[in-house]
Amino acid sequence: MTTLQMPPPISQAEYDRLLEEPGVEYAHGRVVEKPMSMESAKIGATIIGLLQRAVAEASAEVDVFTESWAYRCFADDPRKFRKPDVSVIRADRLKGLDPQVGFCPVPADLVVEVISPNDIASDVAEKVEEYLANGFSLIWIVEPRTRTVTIYRPDSVTRLHGEDEITGESALPSFRCKISEFFPKVPQKV
Repeated sequence: MTTLQMPPPISQAEYDRLLEEPGVEYAHGRVVEKPMSMESAKIGATIIGLLQRAVAEASAEVDVFTESWAYRCFADDPRKFRKPDVSVIRADRLKGLDPQVGFCPVPADLVVEVISPNDIASDVAEKVEEYLANGFSLIWIVEPRTRTVTIYRPDSVTRLHGEDEITGESALPSFRCKISEFFPKVPQKV
């Protein structure tokens, strides 16, 4: 019989360091690395730019964050933190938070996960379920290979392609663009 051994618990100092390190999450008592491909990183940066532009054009009181900021608001484990590739949270929900803190104790209004070649489908599905179970109301899973976005809400799932329009819904009502804008242009064959 094989006995699975849990990784040893990490020290508080190591935990605090991980909160500040991009590309690392802490879930189920273990450190989870989030290596991104160059393609996924570029797509994430494009999405951040599109969201930032919508914020600026509408003078919206919304903050857009990169994968460096951790969300630590999971009921099943107070030490768990996730770092979505992109997140959006209305500024009024951040009032009273110390701007120097390395994590957010409230769920984001929108999280975006850009799939990388090393991502495992069951891990992504588990993360979506964690987000939904803990008050994250809008999740975009961006799939570079199929050039699609799957939108998860507490009560529905929608899959968008190419020229379909995506909106920021209640997280950022002024945001709208075509799914194709998230992805690099495909060279035209001559």
